[in-house]
Amino acid sequence: MLNGALLPKILLFAVPLALSSILQLLFNAADVIVLGRYVSAEALAAVGSTSSFVNLLVNFFIGISVGVNVMVGQSYAKHNDSMVFDVVHTAIGTSIVAGIIFIFVGIGLSEPLMILMGSPDEVRYMSVLYLQIYFIGMPFILLYNFGAAILRAVGDTKRPLYYLLFAGVVNVVLNLYFVIEWNMGVAGVAIATSVSNLISALLVLRTLMKEKGILRVELRKVRIDPKVLIRICKIGLPAGLQSCFFSISNMVIQSSINSFGTIAMAGSTAASNIENFVYSGMNAVYQANLSFTSQNVGAGRYSRINRILGACIAACTILGLPLQTLACIFGPQLLSIYNNDPDVIASGLERLLIICGTYVLCGYGDVLVGSLRGMGDAFTPMIITLAGVCGLRIVWILTILNIFPSLFVLYLCYPVSWIVTALLQLSHFAKIRRKFPKTDAVRA
Repeated sequence: MLNGALLPKILLFAVPLALSSILQLLFNAADVIVLGRYVSAEALAAVGSTSSFVNLLVNFFIGISVGVNVMVGQSYAKHNDSMVFDVVHTAIGTSIVAGIIFIFVGIGLSEPLMILMGSPDEVRYMSVLYLQIYFIGMPFILLYNFGAAILRAVGDTKRPLYYLLFAGVVNVVLNLYFVIEWNMGVAGVAIATSVSNLISALLVLRTLMKEKGILRVELRKVRIDPKVLIRICKIGLPAGLQSCFFSISNMVIQSSINSFGTIAMAGSTAASNIENFVYSGMNAVYQANLSFTSQNVGAGRYSRINRILGACIAACTILGLPLQTLACIFGPQLLSIYNNDPDVIASGLERLLIICGTYVLCGYGDVLVGSLRGMGDAFTPMIITLAGVCGLRIVWILTILNIFPSLFVLYLCYPVSWIVTALLQLSHFAKIRRKFPKTDAVRA
C-alpha cells in the first residue's frame, strides 16, 4: 500500500472486498427471493420492513470496526507489534460481548419498533419473528465483521471472500430446504441466515488463531483493554453513530413507504436489495481508501494522500457506473426474480430508476469520508453526513413529501442528499488536507 501505482492496487484490493459484500448481501437476498417466490408478497414485505432496524444495530458495530481497521493499519505500518496485538484481542473480545448484549436488545425491541414504524397488521407478526431469530445470531455477525476488519487492515481481502462464499452456499441450500420442504416460511430463512453467519464467523476466527504473525489471536489472551477500546471508539464511534442515524432516517423513509401499502413495501424491498449489490462495489472502494490512507499516514507517506483519493474516485466510477446502468436496464428482469407480481415489479422499478440510477453520487461522498477517516478525522465527517443525508431526508419527508405525496418525490430525496453531502465533504477534505505536509516524512 505504501509504494507503486495506486489504481491497479486499489482495484485488486476492492474487487475481492466487493465480492465479499455481495456474498453478504446474498444472505438477505436469498431470504427475500425464497419468500417472494415460494411464500407470498406479504412475507417479502415483512422481511423487507425489518432491514432498517437490522441495519441500525449491525451497521453501528461495522462502524466501530472502522476504528479497528485504522488502528491496526497505522500500527502495522509503524511496526508497533504490541499495539496490533492489543487491538486485535480487544476487537475480538468486544465483538463477542457486544453481540451477546444485543441479542437481548434486538429481541426486546423487535415488536415495539415494528409497531412504531407502522408495519401493517398482516405482516407484523412475521416481521417480529424474523427479527427475533435473526438477532440470536448477532455475536456471529459482529465476530465476522471485526475479524474481517483486522484482515483488511493489512490487505487481506481474499480469505474473508472465500469464507462468505462457502457460508452463502449453505445459506441458500438451507433456505430452500426449510421453506420448501418444511414450510417454515419466515422462521426458516431467519434460521438459515443465522447458521450461515455462524459458519463465516468461525472460519474468520480460525484463520486469526492460526496466523503466525502479529495478527494471531490467542483465545486465552482475549480481553477488552479499556484504553485500546476507547481509542478504537474514538475513531470508529462516529462512523457507528453515523450508520445509526442513517438507519433512523431510513426507518422514517420506510414508515413513509409503509403508508403506500403492501405493494409499495414489496417493490421497495426488492429494489433496495438490487441497489445494495450496486453499492457494494463503491463501498469496497471506500474501505480500500480507508486502509490505504491510514497506512500511508502511519508511515509518513503524506504525498500519496491526494493521489489515493483521486485513484479511489476513479475506481468508484469504474465500478459504480456500469453496475448502476446494468441494474436500471435489466430492472424488470431483476425485480421479477424477487416477485413476479406486475404491480410489485412496477413499484420496484420506480425506486430503482431514481435511486440506483444515481448511486455513484453516494460513492463519491463515501470515498471522501474514507480519506478523512484515514487521516484520523472521524467526527466532522459524521456531522456533515448527519446533516447532509439524514437531516435533509427527514426535513424532505416532513415538508416536500407532505406537499407532493408520491413515491417518486419520496425517492428523490436520495440523490438530492448525496449531492449536497459530497460537496460539503469535499470542502472539508480540502481544509483537513492542509494540516498535513505535502512531502513525505520518510524517504520511499
